[in-house]
Amino acid sequence: MSASNPRIVVLGSINMDLITRTPSLPVPGETVLGTSFTTAPGGKGANQAIAAAKSGSPVAFIGAVGDDEFGETLRHTLSSAGVDDSALRTAAGSSGIATITVDDRAENSIVVVPGANGGVRELEDDDRAIIANADILLCQLEIPLDTVVAAFRYARSHGVTTMLNPSPVQDLPDALVANTDVLVVNEAEEARIGHRAHEVEHVVTTLGERGARYRGSESFEVSAPRIEAVDTTGAGDAFAGALAASWPSGPRSAIEWATAAGSFAATRPGASTSSGTRVEIDTLRDAAAR
Repeated sequence: MSASNPRIVVLGSINMDLITRTPSLPVPGETVLGTSFTTAPGGKGANQAIAAAKSGSPVAFIGAVGDDEFGETLRHTLSSAGVDDSALRTAAGSSGIATITVDDRAENSIVVVPGANGGVRELEDDDRAIIANADILLCQLEIPLDTVVAAFRYARSHGVTTMLNPSPVQDLPDALVANTDVLVVNEAEEARIGHRAHEVEHVVTTLGERGARYRGSESFEVSAPRIEAVDTTGAGDAFAGALAASWPSGPRSAIEWATAAGSFAATRPGASTSSGTRVEIDTLRDAAAR
């Protein structure tokens, strides 16, 4: 693996985000008045692929969009960010969507409808070829679980580092845990997964505004730069994509840089649109160090 700019493949979801802003998140049964509505490309897979590409790594994306109006927009979003979309399928029906509500404290609630993402049920020959030629395979759990397991098994058999962000969190099958090199979770996900996390060699836990924690060959925590958060929606995905792009530099250096990437994303609205370039992330990290 190259010490910089590893070749990354992201297998995952791509959605159109439907974003509403409101002073406070509604509780069950409550109707609140919103202040704005926008649409923006998203999906955890696409967000992480774009973040990794903006970090300077060559990135290929495997997934699916629908043959609706959102599909072409989503494909263009990947290609315009420098992500190789040659393995992005177009399926009959709707693209995936996510309805996102963000309040004035930058907290959010999200409902995801998989759409075409739910049809990514097997690897094609071209997908396998792309994975075998990669340094890192990065996956989430917004596509069928069996596909992620098959991809991780294949990647491991070809010496490709596997990085899993198990979101939305669910019980992890033995085959997935056994073939995961790096687990990237937030505190709630880590608690839900429980002892399974200890079966993975490298565990990176994001701690929100407090930074991130690592457990592996050593244990340590990294503080996050102080920022004024605008929208935390894309922060976790920006962290994961930047972590993959910087992983060859070693856990401590990679996590320090990914933490700055996640913090930078929280200063901007949206998900795929909020991740920073390498220069922007370096600037925030260097300013925080002074």
